[in-house]
Order: sequence, then C-alpha cells, then structure tokens
Amino acid sequence: MRNTFSAPPGQVQNELASWISLDHPSIDVAPGGKEVAQVKIAVPPAASRGERYGVVWAESVAEPDVTNPVRVINRVGIRVYLDVGNGGDPPSDFRVENLTPKRGTDGSPQVAALVRNTGERTLDMSGTLALSDGPSGLQTGPFPADLGVTLLPGAAAPVIVTLDPQVPAGPWKAKLTLMSGMVKRAVTATITFPATGTGPPVTPDQDYLPMAGLIAGLVVLPATALGFMVRRRRRAASPVS
Repeated sequence: MRNTFSAPPGQVQNELASWISLDHPSIDVAPGGKEVAQVKIAVPPAASRGERYGVVWAESVAEPDVTNPVRVINRVGIRVYLDVGNGGDPPSDFRVENLTPKRGTDGSPQVAALVRNTGERTLDMSGTLALSDGPSGLQTGPFPADLGVTLLPGAAAPVIVTLDPQVPAGPWKAKLTLMSGMVKRAVTATITFPATGTGPPVTPDQDYLPMAGLIAGLVVLPATALGFMVRRRRRAASPVS
C-alpha cells in the first residue's frame, strides 16, 4: 500500500533479506518463557549506496489436525532500515505544506496535514494536534495523529488527525506537532471545520524547528548483530522483505 510500510505475505526475499542470517533457524520456547534470537546482517563490500528495507519475522505455525482443520500462522516482526554508503547517515527532514479541515465519514472533525519528505531517509510519521483560542476561549487536545504513514524521500502524503465529534466548528488556532524519530516540526494555523465535506487548505506558520536527527526505526551498520525477544511456543524466525 502506498505511503505505508508493508511486507508481502509468506517468505518472499529481497536483496537485504539475502544478507541476513540467524543463529538458530527455529527456537523452542516453553509456555510463558522467552528466548533471544540473534540476527546478523553482513553487507557485501560491493553493495551499492542507498537504503534497503525489510522485516525480520518471528513465526509460529500450528499445523491442521483432526481437531483443528485450519492452519494458523502467528507472526511478529521488526523493521529493518539499512543505509549503505560513506560519510555518515543521510539527512532526514520534512515540511508541512498545508492543513485542511474536513469531516470524516461519521461527521467527526478532522485535520489533514500534507507532509512532504524533504530529506534522504524514509520517515514514519507520528504526532499530535492541539486546539486553542476557540469559541468562548475554548481549548482542547492534544489529539493523536493516525499512525501508518510512511514517506519515501521526495514523497508527500496526508497525515490525518481525527478529533472528538463534539468539538465545535471554530474558528480555532491549531498547533500540529509531527515527528519521525528525532526529527520534529511544529506548525500553527487558524482553521474552521466545515459543516460537511472538506474545507479549503491553509498554509501554516512554522512554530519551532528543533534539531533534526535520525529516523525512528532500526538502523543497522554493516556486519553488526541485533537481537529480539521471542515468546510463545515454537516460533521460527525467518528474514523476508
């Protein structure tokens, strides 16, 4: 799905997955117990510069039998963001281009923030929206942004914040704070929610611009190892893209 981090079903592998190895192909975990699986990523010396993405899954499979005829697979994974290149990590940055007040399908007020990735790293967006200076001096929030928006370098997509249905139409002073890892941006704008549908987009003012840092997620350097905790019984960890 576009602007989301998703992995294909099964055990489809990409280039990054071929560089990943595990200390044990499978682990037996007692009920209520825990084990650690060591994962190693060995980057070939001839690997080209750039980012790679993948997932390391821990998988538990219950095969069908006479009592339970359905095959059940449970998986939990950790994302891998791997950057190959010299000179340290590429810069991460983004900007909020506009805020659009709107109504959701159930009539709840929403704010859609159009965010553009202006850096060289993939971003996973999160954040909050607070409202102040509303009717009769009301203020409310903060409301969390919907998670799941992943932006490739140069891409733009809306980050949606859904508010309480009882929030009045306004006008409001909206303060939106977004982040990805240590990159944090905040903007303000005056908005009014329409009775239905979508209102006009508003260009926000930059509020503050803290120091940019690294993207959130797993950043792995060449030939390093990482681990993850495995719970439940009989989980096999396998690298897939």
